[in-house]
Amino acid sequence: MALVALGTEDELSEAVGVRLLAEHEQYLQPGLRLRKSGFGYLRSNVKRWRELAQRQPVVLITDLDQIACPPALLNDWLGGQARPENLLLRVAVREVEAWLLADHVAMQGLLGDRARLPPAPDALPDPKQHLLGLAKRAPRDVRLDLVQEAGSVSRQGLGYNARLTDLVRMSWSPARAAERSPSLARARRSLGALARQLQELN
Repeated sequence: MALVALGTEDELSEAVGVRLLAEHEQYLQPGLRLRKSGFGYLRSNVKRWRELAQRQPVVLITDLDQIACPPALLNDWLGGQARPENLLLRVAVREVEAWLLADHVAMQGLLGDRARLPPAPDALPDPKQHLLGLAKRAPRDVRLDLVQEAGSVSRQGLGYNARLTDLVRMSWSPARAAERSPSLARARRSLGALARQLQELN
């Protein structure tokens, strides 16, 4: 079993990363948490993560946002240098909320059976805004957590992260979500390959 240094942009992405590692808990356990607000911290410290990957697996999860495609983001972050074998950089297209929206079972449990969930969330230009739009028609307690109050400068409600991290821990299924999210499917394949590599070493 290896302790994995997990780097993410925010609390929600960290919960998703922990859930993905749990699919291989016999070989991969979350250890060091590398998180500050946004992707800047992760990108600016790529040299440190490369060095850390010489000693233990490092998994970074970031949003694609407005960058054209995942290969362009990877090239930008790595500066054209080879990626160390133990450094996994996985990209949510375009935001980690797309990975949540891809599990229709979990999201309908949260938003209600009448929620019209996207068949291809990776194709959404702004998955978070799409989720917030759906939340406006959700049951009242969910709506109050997710949707910002009138006049607020925030894009989201005060309970947004707490409500969605609970969803990830309790009912979100990476396997179901990967059926509708190619970027999540790629992330799961990479983690599966890392777990198999560690299994062969033991």
